[in-house]
Amino acid sequence: MTKHRSHHTRGALRPFRFYIASLGCPKNTVDSSGMAVLLQRAGYEPTLNPAEAQLVIVNTCGFIELAREESLETLQALAASLRPDQRLVAAGCWAQRDPEFLLDAVPELDALIGTRSWSGIVELAQRLMARREDDVLALIDAGPMALPEDAPAPGYVLSGRSAFLKIADGCSRHCAFCAIPNIKGASISRAPEAILEDARALQELGALEINLIAQDATFYGYDLGMADGLAALLERMVAEIPDVPWLRILYAFPGFITPRLMDVMVEHAPILPYIDIPLQHAHPDVLRRMRRPPDMDAVRRTVATLRERMPGIALRTAFIVGYPGETEAEFMALLDFVEAMRFDRVGVFTYSQEVGTAAAALGDDVPPEVKQERYHAVMAAQQAISLRKNLSFVGQRLDVLLEGVGEGVTVARSYRDAPEIDGFVLIHEELEPHRIISVEIIDALEYDLIARPV
Repeated sequence: MTKHRSHHTRGALRPFRFYIASLGCPKNTVDSSGMAVLLQRAGYEPTLNPAEAQLVIVNTCGFIELAREESLETLQALAASLRPDQRLVAAGCWAQRDPEFLLDAVPELDALIGTRSWSGIVELAQRLMARREDDVLALIDAGPMALPEDAPAPGYVLSGRSAFLKIADGCSRHCAFCAIPNIKGASISRAPEAILEDARALQELGALEINLIAQDATFYGYDLGMADGLAALLERMVAEIPDVPWLRILYAFPGFITPRLMDVMVEHAPILPYIDIPLQHAHPDVLRRMRRPPDMDAVRRTVATLRERMPGIALRTAFIVGYPGETEAEFMALLDFVEAMRFDRVGVFTYSQEVGTAAAALGDDVPPEVKQERYHAVMAAQQAISLRKNLSFVGQRLDVLLEGVGEGVTVARSYRDAPEIDGFVLIHEELEPHRIISVEIIDALEYDLIARPV
């Protein structure tokens, strides 16, 4: 690849500082943390100020249009102030998916590194800081993704006392609207021993919450020949990290919440009664066009069983409105489903046509204004449900993880609140953070609870 710009010769600087802007999902955050660990081990120093860095990395998200817009704005803003001694690197999903577009849109780029190659960041950095020519360096692996356990960096990121721990990467589903399999390849589970090693390290670091993440956590272990791999992994984790009180499962695929997984969740208190099942729609015809499981009766039975076996379980889901061909009747079926099922949390997205996906061949025939109307209708319905759910907790006691303090308020989360995506429990006094305490809920908002310490 050839650079689209010329610049002054940049001298190599060692030791040098690096800056990483991590965009997108928690899985990207884990990869960014892994790159930072590798660079630090090699003697490079992190900085939170891009102006102080010689190596500036943007770990991009290329999943949907809004994410790409944020990634592009971040890259262009950093490129605009780039000095001759600095190198700009685009990493992550978008770099893997469409490197040529990024080179055209951001000609100041010095290198690209894909999702399947980030463990080579030190070699890339060394080559960047030593080179004097104007060629763009690219580390984009078009072949099978390297096994995550082969990467020399941990598969977790810890913020405060809450951690994201990656158990698999990639996805073996073939949803028509999703580009993840094209970007990251088929799902590859990390070896249980590698995950448990990371979990023990997090326990030593004082983690109070570990969130297990994968594109599809319920697929964990199938590629390793394991039956009910997620349930087996959770049983081992509970036994080996007894000092971590909260374990949370994120991103379960419909139809793969097995009886054994439910048994393990019921039997082990550290496994929080919380599960995220992105359903995407509720009308069977739309789901078939999405190449998703269309059996909504099975979904209703699963939800009923989860609520029967774990009273108070927090259920989160996500839906897409405005999918190609979505009729008014199909949308009303979705809206009726939301109102009937009374999920604790619901994320709603308007359909975004993605090049290279099967859905792209269907066109994008739902007008933008209709998509927005449907988005607001589902959100309004869910806000009313969420408020009623939250009001039902007034007078109850909950254990909460204290996360931050400022201006007379302590921000906390309960078992119902996954980090970065759900609401908060707000306490109107300043308390020492990074611990779990019991509180009484005294008021409720649409998304948050108000509490006082017990």
